[in-house]
Amino acid sequence: MKTVDRHLWQRFWHLATPYWRGEERLKAWGLLVLLIVLLLGLTRFAVLFNAQTGEFTSALAARDEPRFWDAIEVCLGLVVVAVPMYALYYYVRDTLGLHWRRWLTNRFLASYFSDRSFYELNALAAIDNPDQRIAEDINTFTQRSLYFLLIFIGSILQLVAFSTVLWSISRVLVYFLVVYTVAGTLITVLVFGRVMIRINFQQLRREADFRFGLVRVRENAESIAFYRGEAQELVQVKRRFTGAFDNFKLLITRQLFLNLFQYGYAMLTIVLPSAIMASQVLSGEVEVGAAVQAAGAFAAVLTAMSMIVDNFESLSRFAAGVDRLNAFLKVLADRPMGHASTGGVIESIEDSRLALEDVTLLTPNRERILVQKLSIEILPGESLMIVGESGCGKSSLLRAIAGLWYAGGGRIIRPGRDEILFLPQKPYMLLGSLRSQLLYPKKDASIPDAELLGLLVKVNLPDLAERFGGLDVDVDWEKVLSIGEQQRLAFARVLLTQPRYVILDEATSALDNANEEALYAQLVASGTTRVSVAHRATVLKFHQQVLVLSGDGGWRVCPAEDYRFNG
Repeated sequence: MKTVDRHLWQRFWHLATPYWRGEERLKAWGLLVLLIVLLLGLTRFAVLFNAQTGEFTSALAARDEPRFWDAIEVCLGLVVVAVPMYALYYYVRDTLGLHWRRWLTNRFLASYFSDRSFYELNALAAIDNPDQRIAEDINTFTQRSLYFLLIFIGSILQLVAFSTVLWSISRVLVYFLVVYTVAGTLITVLVFGRVMIRINFQQLRREADFRFGLVRVRENAESIAFYRGEAQELVQVKRRFTGAFDNFKLLITRQLFLNLFQYGYAMLTIVLPSAIMASQVLSGEVEVGAAVQAAGAFAAVLTAMSMIVDNFESLSRFAAGVDRLNAFLKVLADRPMGHASTGGVIESIEDSRLALEDVTLLTPNRERILVQKLSIEILPGESLMIVGESGCGKSSLLRAIAGLWYAGGGRIIRPGRDEILFLPQKPYMLLGSLRSQLLYPKKDASIPDAELLGLLVKVNLPDLAERFGGLDVDVDWEKVLSIGEQQRLAFARVLLTQPRYVILDEATSALDNANEEALYAQLVASGTTRVSVAHRATVLKFHQQVLVLSGDGGWRVCPAEDYRFNG
């Protein structure tokens, strides 16, 4: 395979070795040693069973009944020992693969959820479908790695064991076998090599894109239904499927030629040993059973030496998966990704205050300036409202304050994560209970039920817990609550957490004026300093300053009492 891709081994090594050197190494190596011991036993069984097959075949040819039944008894004894050994071998192999998958998955998940990698990966076109890489590619990698490793070890054991048998029966078969195997391997690697890996890589990607399209339809079913957009969605989903279909059609065409070669190569091995030894058997120089034993040994040695030929299609899919995982791991390791982009970046500093110093904000592709040389400090109690035409950079500025947006220059000083909370226009609804929704993003806070129920009353959701069976019933809240109810529930999180600063990106857009004013009034009463993006004049009175963005990089700050909304 190194001929197919000289870098594949390095990529595999980079992915595989940390587990075998890490904290679970003793368990991993122990299970691997047990697997090798079982392989030794199974190889020994195969040699003995092959010998007994030749023995009872010779006994039948000689019409020697006692010799035949003795050979059958020995075969049955071998089977009694070998069957549990086979079952244990596969159990240990799958157990080792499962532990390896758990360890590697936890490693990827830790990187995926650190430094907001899951968010920033959305901007990288090169890393498609990270969910599929974690959920499926890791499983394939660990299972296939063990599969091919054990095939390799088993092939070596089988090669040594049966070569001795074959050499003692026919040296001509051994010489022929070496030439036949080398020729088959070279043809497979050179003719089918890199093309099969490339096509399999594309197939993994296009299948993942197709699944992702279907998931998006499920997650946005209501919006699509409102727009009557099913025809366009069908076109997009079918386009993704067509990509997978066309690539798979190319794959099976290539596979056709590979199968023609593989099956022809394998079928000839049934005929060739008998043809080579025919003269010795017909002349009486060698027993029929010896010829059968030689044919079995020939097939075993050929299988051992033809590992690449027999498994090339699986190896090419495995190589494609290694490429995908290695690229994913490399991107996760190059943190923070936002700082890796070309051009300047906005510096982030953690302090007790919230301030922007000489901040220039660019679009992600750095083609347009949204805000230029902005300097402002939001003092405790002096809340700020950000206004401007759609597309002028209001939400982008909030992302920069949150540390999600790097493109630009200057620096942003912000409080620690426990002192600032962000409320987007569409709140995130955790999969879980109503209690977990209220406590999010904290998970272990011990808050009395009465306090949580009181919070629901404050945000005008007094009967919410009763409607769904209490605080601890798991519900798909995104489906059962309106956007307005979700926004009020998000406000309950703020009132519970009571951060020093709260950043609101049109967080009351789905509420009526009465609910909006009631919620903002409670924020004022809690002493939380507010930074809001809003389009309604009703919110203005809850802020002391207004930042007006012009959309061409310009900006100005004025007192809230001096600002007037157009129209």
